[in-house]
Amino acid sequence: MAEAADFQGTSASPARRWLRRTGALLAGAPLLAGLLQLPAATPADAAGQESPQAASSAGSVSVAVDSLSPTAPSEGDTITVSGTVTNKGRQTVTGAHVDLQVGPPLETRSAIDTLAKKSDDLQGPTGKKVGGKYSEKFPRLTPGVAQPFSISVPADKLDLGRDGVYQLAVALSGETAAQPWDQVLGVQRTFLPWQPEEAGTKTKTTFLWPLVSSAHMAAETGSNEQQTPVFRDDELAEEIAPGGRLDQMVSLGKGLDVTWVIDPDLLASVDAMTGSYEVSGANGTTTPGRSQEAAKHWLAELQQAVTGEEVVALPFGDPDLASLAHNGTSVAGSLGHLKEATTVAAETVDTILHVKPSTDFVWPVDGAIDPSIVKVATSAGADKVIARGDSLQDNLSYTPSAARPIGGGTTAVVADSRMSTAFQGNLTRASASTLAVQRFLAQSLTLGLQTGKQRSVVIAPQRMPSVSQAQTMAEAVAALQDGNWSESQDLAAAAKAKPDASANTKVPPTSAYPSSLRKQELPRAAFEQIARTQGKLDKFKVILTIQARVVTPFGRAMNREMSTSWRGRGVAAVGYRDGIESYLDGLIDGVKLIQKSETKLSGRSATIPVTVQNNLVQGVEHLELRLTSKNPTRLKIGGDAYEEQRVAVNGGHAQSVKFTTSANANGRAEVVAQLYTEDGQKYGAPVVFDVRVTEVTPTVMLVIGGGVLILVLAGFRMYTQRKRAAAREAAEDDDLAEADDEDEGPRSRTDAPRNPQPSGTRLEQDNPDGSGADGPQQPSDPAPDTAAENADPSGTGERVDR
Repeated sequence: MAEAADFQGTSASPARRWLRRTGALLAGAPLLAGLLQLPAATPADAAGQESPQAASSAGSVSVAVDSLSPTAPSEGDTITVSGTVTNKGRQTVTGAHVDLQVGPPLETRSAIDTLAKKSDDLQGPTGKKVGGKYSEKFPRLTPGVAQPFSISVPADKLDLGRDGVYQLAVALSGETAAQPWDQVLGVQRTFLPWQPEEAGTKTKTTFLWPLVSSAHMAAETGSNEQQTPVFRDDELAEEIAPGGRLDQMVSLGKGLDVTWVIDPDLLASVDAMTGSYEVSGANGTTTPGRSQEAAKHWLAELQQAVTGEEVVALPFGDPDLASLAHNGTSVAGSLGHLKEATTVAAETVDTILHVKPSTDFVWPVDGAIDPSIVKVATSAGADKVIARGDSLQDNLSYTPSAARPIGGGTTAVVADSRMSTAFQGNLTRASASTLAVQRFLAQSLTLGLQTGKQRSVVIAPQRMPSVSQAQTMAEAVAALQDGNWSESQDLAAAAKAKPDASANTKVPPTSAYPSSLRKQELPRAAFEQIARTQGKLDKFKVILTIQARVVTPFGRAMNREMSTSWRGRGVAAVGYRDGIESYLDGLIDGVKLIQKSETKLSGRSATIPVTVQNNLVQGVEHLELRLTSKNPTRLKIGGDAYEEQRVAVNGGHAQSVKFTTSANANGRAEVVAQLYTEDGQKYGAPVVFDVRVTEVTPTVMLVIGGGVLILVLAGFRMYTQRKRAAAREAAEDDDLAEADDEDEGPRSRTDAPRNPQPSGTRLEQDNPDGSGADGPQQPSDPAPDTAAENADPSGTGERVDR
């Protein structure tokens, strides 16, 4: 009745609603109990076939396989698997145990890829449990706590059959409070290559060992005679320091049978660090570099490592061939930089490492090629292109040999894409590194088992592996070279191997080039800026007395501007190019004309000096300075509208060049001074200044000339007068001297003079006839030679001899 009432929409009382709900719960209790008891009745099914309840807690425990030794076991070996298990759930796991499970052989390379993608998937197959004592138990696994494990089992206990790659799963099983039955809570699958005996036909394997870095040097050097190199940063010092990336690449590669692929720019940069060098800092400052010993040690270790090994030299700076092919070929001079980089490469490697490298190979980014890339790659002389299998694809049931002709006398050396990419990603965790090694070996062995024919395989990993990636690579290569199915081979030998007739030799079209790689390419603007910088350098170098001081560092810097290391670093690439061009502009501006103010010209002709300043360390020559009058009817330079003079200035000096000018009329005339190179190209900025002409008239010239003549005549008259007076005084002095001589003569013969005069009396000539008061005086009468003895002064008009 209540249900009928509710059904009809009548309102039920609160008590009635409570009774109804309680009844529903009691009625459903038996059904719920049955459901809860159902899985408890079949624990074996839960553990073996992963019931839906077990799947609901899949992956609650993480299993990490940190090491597997030996990586490729043989008969009689004991295999040790070590790692950690970590409870990632919220409930404690009890009764936990780690077991090894071996699956059936993986027949194809694609099966290996599929299993690697689901290496920790609980829904995947786990294989047959080894069981017995080859297990490790944990009473409790607390949430968030990692527990180590290590299981060792003889190889013959794994029931491995024929040669091949087997799945090896490490599974953790246990119970939780919510699911109190034994079930797999975590798994990690890896690969176990099994080739206990020497293979009848071994795969010839070439492993490229790259030594490549980013650009650490620009064009800047010290202004001293030694041209002290200046580094953009100190990152290279960190890479070659003990434990650094490049230090690890050399130490790990030493002793491995690999082909060293080296960017000569790296060698040149480290070699520059062996001496005095500077490191750029903030605000244009530099600090002395301190890694000379590390640089010397790294080069010495590398020299030992490459002794007797094959060395391939990339073009200097490792230019981005794809960027050049897609965006740079239409820019004049771009291909010339590639050719120059190829020429310099061999010389650099030979000088520093004392080995003869091969320069026949080019290596596009990720081995991706199209017709334009191949054309550019071979334009500098190389005839072998290192491609990759995911670019030059084959539709075969097996992997063919690497070498194949692609037309025009060019050989594509196609690296295996699966093994070449095996060491990418984060390999800092031991479990990731171990899985990468086992997967690499599994791919190699499966490849070898595809056919009974011997094939040549090339492995080209990423250009700049990290430390963990390099360590993983070294472990994999060492294990491969110790294995029974592979033997080492040089890259040159792989390129000469007989091509597979069924292999694809058709280069994919440009449209097939990966868009992800195209987005990272250097744009056309980059090559235009490089061309602009080269043009400035060409004009600048012709005036230098020592061109190599500038041409060499800037040439190498422009090689670095095209480097593959700029991919994904567009902003940094622009900054690098701008810095190179700006530094060159500064050097060019070091040779310039000094600014002049207005010059005044009084008269019809004068000399105008123009100063050339050279702030460079070296001297400049092959320059011509042209001075041009914009108004030649008013002012002429050297008798014409302009005049040119050759200029040569020593380093750190200035030189003034003088030009003769002539004026025809008064007023201002604009004059332009401009430097030119010998081929008629303008050099530097012009200097423009005004010359104000003030012409002097003939009348003014006559007045000035008359005044000058009067001054000359007056001076001459004064001179003659003074000369006559001096002669008169000299004559009087001679007469007095004569008179004295005559007076002394008679006194020596007589006792007294004739006609003696009273004492103190002087004869004077009162009249023109010579008569005086006492009568005329004879001209021959001697005058007294002494004055009177009285002290009275002489009268007026008397002459006193002193």
